[in-house]
Amino acid sequence: MILHTLLSYEFLRVVWWLLLGVLLIGFAVTDGFDLGTGMLLPFAGRNDLERRVIINSVGPVWEGNQVWLILGGGAIFAAWPQLYAVSFSGFYLAMFAILVALILRPVAFKFRGKRDDASWKARWDVALFIGGFVPSLIFGVAMGNVLRGVPFRFGRDMHIFYDGSFFGLLNPFALLCGLVSVAMLVMHGSAWLQLKTQGLVSQRARAYGSVAAVATVVLYALAGFMLWSFVDGYRVTSSLPPDGPSNPMLKTVEVHASAWFTNYAAYPWLYVVPALGLGGALIALLGLRMRAEMLTLMASGLSIAGIILSVGVSMFPFILPSSIDPRASLTVFDSSSSHLTLFIMLVVTAIFIPIILAYTSWVYYVLRGKVDANAISEDRGHAY
Repeated sequence: MILHTLLSYEFLRVVWWLLLGVLLIGFAVTDGFDLGTGMLLPFAGRNDLERRVIINSVGPVWEGNQVWLILGGGAIFAAWPQLYAVSFSGFYLAMFAILVALILRPVAFKFRGKRDDASWKARWDVALFIGGFVPSLIFGVAMGNVLRGVPFRFGRDMHIFYDGSFFGLLNPFALLCGLVSVAMLVMHGSAWLQLKTQGLVSQRARAYGSVAAVATVVLYALAGFMLWSFVDGYRVTSSLPPDGPSNPMLKTVEVHASAWFTNYAAYPWLYVVPALGLGGALIALLGLRMRAEMLTLMASGLSIAGIILSVGVSMFPFILPSSIDPRASLTVFDSSSSHLTLFIMLVVTAIFIPIILAYTSWVYYVLRGKVDANAISEDRGHAY
């Protein structure tokens, strides 16, 4: 009986919704400090040696951190094909901008030191800043638009139509969410630099990180207020059973003010999730002021997890609401792949995720310790 429940279609759908959240958090926490470090590069590093210290703090690990982004995209493609179709086509220009920015980063890493010329290096430093800022902002903007609803609909043959535009994504609430994303990743990047560097670089990182931590708390609280006051949520009024077929059009949905807070009203213990977002940032602020390196990094990661989880908790069971046809909104229970596909993917995930975690942990263990500025100045022991 227990095994039957664990292998049920409803259970697998919820498990994959949770796993998608885990992958998004894994990317934001690991590659997040890479992005934050890129944004801090022109400010925490004032000369070439200091900037090389900053670059070498993430140089050995940034490629491995992007595994979580690839896993997240793959999970969406395999587990939620309709979500993949809408988001990767509707947000095409935004996705393209993210990819261009992410491509700039490895190119800048490799080419920055090819010429001993200050203007040459300065241009690549700008590229590294763009490679951190643009994805951070757009990921947050995308999250804000998901909460507002995305302008897509289904035709009679279930063909998906996206009726929005790139500039339509740049609405005030979405831009506020983008600023939340930028602030929390700058905070996370500061926590990483405090852990991996020393001297003036670490000192400046703490200063900027403190400002970013305060900004994270203020902007996140403001986003919550705007979500409550000005952004309508969605509510399922009738649907097929949770183990029914994947057809979003077989339900009815209503748009209702403050609907995104319904789950919190029904289960008050869920307020611990946004509390983690706020509390984690406050603890990170305290850790930065106390120079408690591991506490700061763990607290900033906890804040990121809480902020991302609060979106998922607020929206459940929705994963992508439609602003022009609420009935077409995608939910956990009506837009997944088949029962067999979810089961096979879960078995594969159970095998490979522990391997990825073990390898990643080993890499961070081997590369522990602070970046040595003297070794960099003598051109020994560092890649960049």
